[in-house]
Amino acid sequence: MTSTSKVAIVTGAGTGIGKAAVLALLKDGYRVVLAGRRPGPLADVIALSGAPDRALAMPTDVSNPESVKALFDAAVSTFGRVDVLFNNAGVSAPGIPLEDLTLAQWKSVVDINLTGMFLCLQQAFRVMKAQTPRGGRIINNGSISATTPRPNSIAYTSTKHAVKGLTKAASLDGRKYDIAVGQIDIGNAATEMAQRMATGVLQANGEIAIEPLMDVNIVGQSVLYMASLPLEANVMFHTVMATKMPFAGRG
Repeated sequence: MTSTSKVAIVTGAGTGIGKAAVLALLKDGYRVVLAGRRPGPLADVIALSGAPDRALAMPTDVSNPESVKALFDAAVSTFGRVDVLFNNAGVSAPGIPLEDLTLAQWKSVVDINLTGMFLCLQQAFRVMKAQTPRGGRIINNGSISATTPRPNSIAYTSTKHAVKGLTKAASLDGRKYDIAVGQIDIGNAATEMAQRMATGVLQANGEIAIEPLMDVNIVGQSVLYMASLPLEANVMFHTVMATKMPFAGRG
């Protein structure tokens, strides 16, 4: 199956990393369903792509099971199948001491970053195992916070560590259905969410430091590479980051 006949769903598609992935997939010939909470940004990405005939905007709340089912139903009814899910939607809590984080703030991050990712993965399994040809690929956005935390990030870090377990378990469970599951861990891409890095962010030693950023379109190309592999091969974990950001070693 060539990319021109493949169908992808991208969650969190209206901005940042999701937007970059959508544009890369559409440029390569994919048909893409864009999922996000706000219709406006989804429409803007489709207009920017220049390929409106191969794109479908689907306002979605990934924390809501009915909304997620409607997303996958729309993808199948419009394009016939789902070959790729980029499980990208995510939020963070305020960067405050963990003892000051409210239960509501904690739950909002868990609902989107972990439960939402599970709900999308579950629907993808249901569709991919039943379609002909069978199978597909799921790429979870883990973030390098799946490995190493920042200060005052307990909700985000905990969910992203959990995504690693979700990826491993789903990869194992997907084998019998020809479903390949992998994870992309992204560090310091130049998105709206990461712009604070350019002005200085708190480091583990208590200092405030400016951190390097990479072009977000590099991430889009990384997602495209993972998506383009034949199902006999899988990138289980892929880390792409700004080369000089403080991550490896002690900063």
